[in-house]
Amino acid sequence: QVQLVESGGGLVQAGGSLRLSCAASGRTFSNYAMGWFRQAPGKEREFVAAISGNGGRTYYTDSVKGRFTISRDNAKNTVYLQMNVLRPEDTAVYYCAAANTYYGGSRFSTYQYLGQGTQVTVSS
Repeated sequence: QVQLVESGGGLVQAGGSLRLSCAASGRTFSNYAMGWFRQAPGKEREFVAAISGNGGRTYYTDSVKGRFTISRDNAKNTVYLQMNVLRPEDTAVYYCAAANTYYGGSRFSTYQYLGQGTQVTVSS
């Protein structure tokens, strides 16, 4: 079992930045690919970013490329999502997810574990 706890969400003005963190416990963290997903009110959950177990491979949805950066610190069992130049359309609940594989990619069904989510609100 893997437990995931997100933090770092909040209210920010458009153009601002936030860094989300996701602390994992329960298993060898480096054995797990990690991903970030988000869900806005009235919309389906969507993929945001993914990172491989050793951090060597990353992947982003097109709408966040160049603005968001996913990273991980396996010594701290933590994955991060640095979000810059935030837009109102980035407003959503952000979830981190873990997959017991080298690289999880963008498919939500690949991931076995999900955190409780953290709210990000971007005002215009």
